[in-house]
Amino acid sequence: MLKQHSILVSVGEDEEGINPLVKVWNLEKRDGGNPLCTRIFPAIPGNKPTVVSCLTVHENLNFMAIGFADGSVVLTKGDITRDRHSKTQILREGSYPVTGLAFRQSGKTTHLFVVTTENIQSYMLSVKDYPHLELDTHGCGLRCSSLSDPSQDLQFIVAGNECVYLYQPDERGPCFAFEGQKLIVHWYRGYLIIVSKDRKTSPKSEFAGNEAQNSDKQVLNIYDLCNKFIAYSSIFDDIVDVLAEWGSLYVLTRDGKIHVLQEKDTQTKLEMLFRKNLFEMAINLAKSHHLDSDGLSEIFRQYGDHLYNKGNHDGAIQQYIRTIGKLEPSYVIRKFLDAQRIHNLTAYLQTLHLQSLANADHTTLLLNCYTKLKDSSKLEEFIKTSESEVRFDVETAIKVLRQAGYYSHAVYLAEKHAHHEWYLKIQLEDIKNYQEALRYIGKLPFDQAESNMKRYGKILMHHVPNETTELLKILCTDYRPLGDNEGPGMLEGKKANSEEFIPVFANNSRELKAFLEHMTEVQADSPQGVYDTLLELRLQNWAHEQDEQVKEKLHNEALTLLKSGRFKTVFDKALVLCQMHNFKDGVLYLYEQGKLFQQIMHYHMQNEQYKKVIEVCELYGDQEACLWEQALGYFARKEEDCKEYIAAVLKHIENKNLMPPLLVVQTLAHNSTATLSVIKDYLVNKLQKQSRQIEQDEQRIQKYREETTRIRQEIEELKASPKIFQKTKCSICTSALELPSVHFLCGHSFHQHCFESYSESDSECPTCMPENRKVMDMIRAQEQKRDLHDQFQHQLKCSNDGFSVVADYFGRGVFNKLTLITDLPSGKAATTIEAGLQRELLMHTKRST
Repeated sequence: MLKQHSILVSVGEDEEGINPLVKVWNLEKRDGGNPLCTRIFPAIPGNKPTVVSCLTVHENLNFMAIGFADGSVVLTKGDITRDRHSKTQILREGSYPVTGLAFRQSGKTTHLFVVTTENIQSYMLSVKDYPHLELDTHGCGLRCSSLSDPSQDLQFIVAGNECVYLYQPDERGPCFAFEGQKLIVHWYRGYLIIVSKDRKTSPKSEFAGNEAQNSDKQVLNIYDLCNKFIAYSSIFDDIVDVLAEWGSLYVLTRDGKIHVLQEKDTQTKLEMLFRKNLFEMAINLAKSHHLDSDGLSEIFRQYGDHLYNKGNHDGAIQQYIRTIGKLEPSYVIRKFLDAQRIHNLTAYLQTLHLQSLANADHTTLLLNCYTKLKDSSKLEEFIKTSESEVRFDVETAIKVLRQAGYYSHAVYLAEKHAHHEWYLKIQLEDIKNYQEALRYIGKLPFDQAESNMKRYGKILMHHVPNETTELLKILCTDYRPLGDNEGPGMLEGKKANSEEFIPVFANNSRELKAFLEHMTEVQADSPQGVYDTLLELRLQNWAHEQDEQVKEKLHNEALTLLKSGRFKTVFDKALVLCQMHNFKDGVLYLYEQGKLFQQIMHYHMQNEQYKKVIEVCELYGDQEACLWEQALGYFARKEEDCKEYIAAVLKHIENKNLMPPLLVVQTLAHNSTATLSVIKDYLVNKLQKQSRQIEQDEQRIQKYREETTRIRQEIEELKASPKIFQKTKCSICTSALELPSVHFLCGHSFHQHCFESYSESDSECPTCMPENRKVMDMIRAQEQKRDLHDQFQHQLKCSNDGFSVVADYFGRGVFNKLTLITDLPSGKAATTIEAGLQRELLMHTKRST
């Protein structure tokens, strides 16, 4: 019966004595209720009668082989269901009965296994002439051979009385020592089914009857060759055959009974094996049944627990390793934390890392295991072999290695994985390799190099000051990482803020000075803090220097820096620095730049440098007149003989009229050494000048009185006496005067037509009008300025001669109310003469002034 087709092939004798016939039945078609017989042909191609011993048909219906008791084999090639499409021939002839046949299809190659009672042969049917190969020199009985499935590589199974042999088409495979006379052999779903005679005492069969029987018992054994265990074994009475159908095995016995064998499910099988502690067998069974990874992991765990409880820790850890990815690692780790089992724990953790399933705690534990075992080779292998993929937390590894004292390994990891902070921390704090740390910083990108120099700069400056200073110079001017000789990085360099690195030089003033001087030379726009610190350094060096020549050089350097113009915005700070270090020239320079002339003079006064005091007054007295007054007060308070300097000051005060004489006398009265002779010349000169001034003022008063008297007389004459106009020429065109004409009291006469052409007002003389208007404007200005009290107070306070200011404002009419008549009311001709007199008075007043 074919597995893939509804075709049944039978061979037998319809009548006794007639040669056997082969019939091919199509079970899908019917012939009067019975299956349709599609072909009938004789089994023996010739006339030689013989008995058929076995029959096999290829699943593709292209081959059929018939074995005979005389040792011959007939092969039918072609469609076996049709006469005209098939060809029958004798494949072999022999002297031993053929007991088994089987086709094996591998790709496009077809083999036929032939077994007799004495030998086993293999024929290659895919090649012309069908070459054959003898595989063995012993055979088997009828129904004692079968073909396995792909799980056993389609091997041909031959069951002898001593062993069971498996064969490939070209060689013999493994054998199994299954004793007993074999009666029936079948292959079913990876199981080898063998029925054999057994004369030994056996347990009572669950299928045997209760009555005692004299016949030999037959043993049915079902073997799992892949997992190498007996899946089932039982004793039956006279088995006819074992059939496989509908997922079960059916055992037909001679007494007409049929027994059903149903395979247990996989979980039940595993539980049975677990109860017997057959874990290896359970693992193999699970794999053969394609159990999922979770199920396998659970078996490995139970197997590991079993071995652990037995004390086989090496074997247990191997099973636990197979659970990685499914079983929580802490379950295993807790079992092996004992120091005596540390090598087992190390193996487990290694595998955990190899599968990239470890966390930071696992890494810490593994590295601690390495360090406890002092296994440097394994440690190096662990941290250096993972070039392509890191299977652990690098920072955790660095911490553990550093704590355990494996500094070289920690540094290797830190450098390889760019953990710059850890690298520098280990190099500087543990290894104390300052040169290497400095070199490493020089290779970092700008931002990281800058931050690390700020963090570790003081340590490096303390141990390698020169090299650190050089790196800082580069970092603050044009930084490029070492080794970056190509690529976009060469196009532009970066520079750090040099002022931020000044604290690095806390105890290295020499290097700090070199650094700051370099920065001011190559980078004129350096931060202000650079110049401030450099000034302070130079002043400190100048103050503590003993060698006069060097001190002079340092003095010039500090003064040059002050005069560079970089301290305008920090004037006070620079001044404090110079004062702290008693840098005289710097203090005076800054006072001068800040126009602090009084401070300059006070500085000289404190140092009792009298000549310098006079020089300051001479230099800056014009800008700040009070300097002379302060100088006079200073010398007046001195008990020493300062007559020479007092005389010089008095001379200048006299020339500039800076102080009233009385105030000078009061000031000098405080000096016990100053006699009247000191101010004799000053007082005589002052009195003479005042006498001359009095004479001049008296003369001017007399002049003004006479002028006033004259003007009053003119006014009276104009009021009481007639005015005679004797002008003969026009004051505008200078032509002879003709009637009609216009005459003014001022004495000017005009042709009427000239007057009308040039005059802007009928009541004003065109010739006198500009001068009169100036006077009027002056009066208006005085009127406007009368209320400017703030300006008056300011001028009065700032003027050297306050009396003259008061007199000026008095003359402007600030202290009296002035009524000004500018226009004549219409229709009042009687007041015309009065108005003219007012203008004449103003005109004369202007002329006299």
